[in-house]
Amino acid sequence: MLIGEVARRSGVSARMLRHYESLGLVRPSGRTGSGYREYSGQDIRRIFHIESLRSLGLSLRDIGRALDEPGFAPSELVGDLIRRAHERITAETELLTRLRRIDAADPAGWEDVLRAVALLQALTSSSAGTRQRAALSSVDQVPVPVEALVEAALSETEPNVAGALRWALARSGDDGPALLAEGLGSPVAEVRERAVRSLAEMPGDEATTYLRHALTGPDPVVGGYAALALGTRGVADAVPVLIGMIAEGRNDTDAADALSVLASDTAAADRIAAGLVDRLAQAATGAPARGRLTQAMAAVPGPKASRALAELSHDEDRAVALTATYVLRLRERR
Repeated sequence: MLIGEVARRSGVSARMLRHYESLGLVRPSGRTGSGYREYSGQDIRRIFHIESLRSLGLSLRDIGRALDEPGFAPSELVGDLIRRAHERITAETELLTRLRRIDAADPAGWEDVLRAVALLQALTSSSAGTRQRAALSSVDQVPVPVEALVEAALSETEPNVAGALRWALARSGDDGPALLAEGLGSPVAEVRERAVRSLAEMPGDEATTYLRHALTGPDPVVGGYAALALGTRGVADAVPVLIGMIAEGRNDTDAADALSVLASDTAAADRIAAGLVDRLAQAATGAPARGRLTQAMAAVPGPKASRALAELSHDEDRAVALTATYVLRLRERR
């Protein structure tokens, strides 16, 4: 079979067939009387083998080794091809994500595109200062898609940059809460914490709903941040978690402040005081938790808290008694 017919049947151009021959990959079995290349059936099968291996991403050099070296083992080469394929897929996925985010920014011209690209790159910079400036400028300069801000917020480890990103997210629109809520299910504890802290600064009922779900979740740290945020929003469901945080010494000062916000009327204050008293009764004498719970009573108004403090001023735990006495005197001066 002459080269033109081989090219037509195999889909490999005559030029490529000559290139294969120059590399020694395929050698026509014969020549016609006029000197034209003549390919045998075995030559054509080899051409199809070459094309099959090329479809897997093998280089022509590796194809030659695979076909000609009897001891050539494919496992290592195939493993390397898998790794390279993953790298290409990752790179293409990142490019697609970047393009979608630029499109979401709705650029009016190429200048807007270039500014969006620069800002997206700055959010992933190795410089904390650059990331922080990008987060702050995303609000009033080039709009950054909320997905990019959420991704940055969930991966940020530098506190000042994280704060700037949370600030930007709180002003980013309506899509932020749902995207952040996905981070609450992350297997990484740090990501869950970043997600709930960002949600805590998001306004609106949707963020509050997600915080309610986080309140009763399996992660006590996430539940604690949710309780602090819900307390400042006046959600009474946070009270048991806040009292537990005080007893356990986890952000107990902030938890006490949140309880003081929730104690907005006499009925609410009395319910909170009752909860503190119940937790006090569960704590062993001399336990540090009793002191913290007594101190928390200072921020709770109402008769229930006053009666509890009066009883605690005679407590056998001297530190608790002194704390209760001091708090009562402060209340009397108000």
